[in-house]
Amino acid sequence: MAKKRNEIEEKYKWDLSSIFKNQKEWLEEYNKVSKDINKINEIKDNIFKSSDNLLNYLKVEEELERRIYKLYFYAHLNFDSDTSDTKYQEDKEKIENLITIFSSLISFFDPMLLKQDKEKIMEFCSSNKELNVYKFRLEEIFRFKKHVLNEKEEELISKFSKILSVPEDIYDTFTDSDLKLGEFESKGKKIELNDSNYSIYIRDNDRDTRKNAFELMFKSYSNYENTISNTFRSNVEALELISKLRNYNSTIESALYADNISVDIYNNLIKTVNNNLGTLYKYYDMKKDILKLDELHLYDVYAPLVKNSTKTYSFDEAKELVRNALKILGEDYIKIIDKAFEDRWIDIYHNEGKRSGAYSSGFYDTNPYVLLNYEGHLNDVSTLAHELGHSCHTYLSCKNNPYVYSSYKIFVAEVASTVNELLLSKYLLSISNDKEEKLTILNNLLELVRTTIYRQTMFAEFEKDMHELNSKGTILTKEVLSNNYYELVKKYFGKNVVCDELIKHEWERIPHFYYNFYVYKYAIGLSCACYIVDGIINKKENALENYIKFLSSGGSDYPANELKIAGIDVSSSEVIESAIKMFDETIEEFKSLIK
Repeated sequence: MAKKRNEIEEKYKWDLSSIFKNQKEWLEEYNKVSKDINKINEIKDNIFKSSDNLLNYLKVEEELERRIYKLYFYAHLNFDSDTSDTKYQEDKEKIENLITIFSSLISFFDPMLLKQDKEKIMEFCSSNKELNVYKFRLEEIFRFKKHVLNEKEEELISKFSKILSVPEDIYDTFTDSDLKLGEFESKGKKIELNDSNYSIYIRDNDRDTRKNAFELMFKSYSNYENTISNTFRSNVEALELISKLRNYNSTIESALYADNISVDIYNNLIKTVNNNLGTLYKYYDMKKDILKLDELHLYDVYAPLVKNSTKTYSFDEAKELVRNALKILGEDYIKIIDKAFEDRWIDIYHNEGKRSGAYSSGFYDTNPYVLLNYEGHLNDVSTLAHELGHSCHTYLSCKNNPYVYSSYKIFVAEVASTVNELLLSKYLLSISNDKEEKLTILNNLLELVRTTIYRQTMFAEFEKDMHELNSKGTILTKEVLSNNYYELVKKYFGKNVVCDELIKHEWERIPHFYYNFYVYKYAIGLSCACYIVDGIINKKENALENYIKFLSSGGSDYPANELKIAGIDVSSSEVIESAIKMFDETIEEFKSLIK
């Protein structure tokens, strides 16, 4: 039975007193900021009359934003530690409402800036040293100028924005609340299937359980293919409409523009992965042999190659393993890791009302805190390394940049965390004498690459293909969607895997298809991490030094440029091929060990 929050020892809970001493101090600051945000209205006029006026506005906005987000992080971290506490619920709702008000108050700035002459604003920056700090931020806003419409048109789009997001809302509501999958049989018992427990049963050692869960899942989705097809098509058409109105050449160009990522990078990922499907086929052949199957069906693909290691690790053991694994990143990096443990950045164990899962959360004026629900399994040790990767990235970004550039883009967010995961796996493999443990680690690595690089790229290819068909006038009927998806599945799994026809309905259960060309970031992020780890372990010249510089770059440049600091060119195939090479080597290592 889970302990109550007050039954957990203080040393195992994060220390939020460095943000605010207590809730009383938090409330006093909240009341002050609630009044102070009206300063925006007092100074918003004439801000483009001089460089001093513009600088003054930016400094006031920044100061208020920092104060508001300091309040936010204290409230949200307290709430997540015990979501049943009504006081924490109230504080979180208060600050979220204040953020909405503040966002509305400052919403005038970007449209007003775009009305100005860019050369004049750049001259302001050149002539004013303090203002010059904000130059990249201002240039970034100007970059969108050709895609911003006149005031009446922007107002109209704004009014329709809620309607345009309806397809995603309908899909989420339907799949989260209304969709019932029914029951299937597992080892003589009736099991109620849902999207959450499916991931457990599709990995079950019992083949009939896997098959029954698989067939029920996709038969159930096939019953709703008309509804989901119409929802998907409506979402694609809405994105197509907006991209045209905003003068983009395509929906994919529109989606990638915010990160300043070329469509060529997206296409190159698909092309490179397609050119290396042979390695994936090799993995499936090995899986078929180890599982001793006459035929490898799609419901066998997630079956573990080995029984998961039963070994457990105390948190102190996990701490030492992670610390030792990351020593390769240098003394300064380890000092941050030690600081995380010593200064109690980490909330370790589960308690009643605590948010599930794990994350790293913090910003410029707080520590980068880590939420865990540590149980002592190998995955929990890996999660600790993963979240500390995020926290070290945030720490270095904040310490080495002014506030305006202290946050990194989502495009690069998973690189640091995955580097830590990979380094931990490599370290554990080097020190372990436990064959079961080593096979579990290798199996996890193989599945990480299969599901993150190959599977997400397959999704990225499907999304791109469907948007292109729509732009050419093809109606995205249920047949067009399902048949195209089925052909992709057959290509990605190869001729030696039986591609059960029900899989053609799998696209219907992927919520990421409503995230507007998001999934490719997973594949590129892991590829970059593999490339970085290979360079660090093999002591390539400046590999470590450049990686730390990358972690310290924050949001001071576009993601592709920041990755170049780490020696990564995301427009080339080399990085993706490096990850696939690591995948191939892991297959061989697994084969050798299991013999």
